[in-house]
Amino acid sequence: MSIPRFYVPAPLPASGHHVLPEDVAHHAGRVLRLAAGDPIVLFDGTGGEYHASLGFDGKRAYARIERHVNCERELAGTLRLAQGIASGDKMEWIVEKAVELGVAQIQPIAAQRSVLRLQGERLDKRLAQWRRTAIAAAEQCGRNRVPALAAPGSLAQYLREPPAGALLLCHPDATQSLGDALAHVRPEPGATLLVGPEGGWSDEELAIAARAGAQRVRFGSRVLRTETAGLALLAASAALLGWQDQEP
Repeated sequence: MSIPRFYVPAPLPASGHHVLPEDVAHHAGRVLRLAAGDPIVLFDGTGGEYHASLGFDGKRAYARIERHVNCERELAGTLRLAQGIASGDKMEWIVEKAVELGVAQIQPIAAQRSVLRLQGERLDKRLAQWRRTAIAAAEQCGRNRVPALAAPGSLAQYLREPPAGALLLCHPDATQSLGDALAHVRPEPGATLLVGPEGGWSDEELAIAARAGAQRVRFGSRVLRTETAGLALLAASAALLGWQDQEP
């Protein structure tokens, strides 16, 4: 059985006792039913992981941190995903699997053809859930860094200051293959993959992307669903670029 891993959003000491946040304590003690003395692994997102054992003091839970292990399980280069907001629970699926595949940043795009429209309290709740999903995925897959997940914005807002590196827009009618588009991509600043929602990008959005320097790319002869396209592009890009996971 693998040792449970927990993300703690605060700097961790190299050794000694550290009181665990309430949600982490609840998950460890009530959900996973861990007992005092059980081994756990903590990470705070700054690099490496902390091997510890679990302890309880009344209703509080704490970690007896034994040592810091300097290991990373990141891709050798930076891949970002700008994903048109998908409907239902598809976005949670996309976030979870993108984290598992090694994405460095996820930018939800409120695209003109997005079915799901979010604002106000509803937006805040969805964004909080996506971020919880990203943390849980990092805990599960062994990553010691949680990818950044920004608040949704329009494609025009996102590309007002385009991210560094290659900007690749997935489009079924593109003539350039993904492999050709990646030929000159370097680990840093890497590449950003633009994937539209269920209805695809509008003509206006395609023009905005073109002005920002985006290259249209195709991925095979089949039209992929939005919840498939970004994940397939991430996996294929990492493989084509040879960006294998770093050794722990």
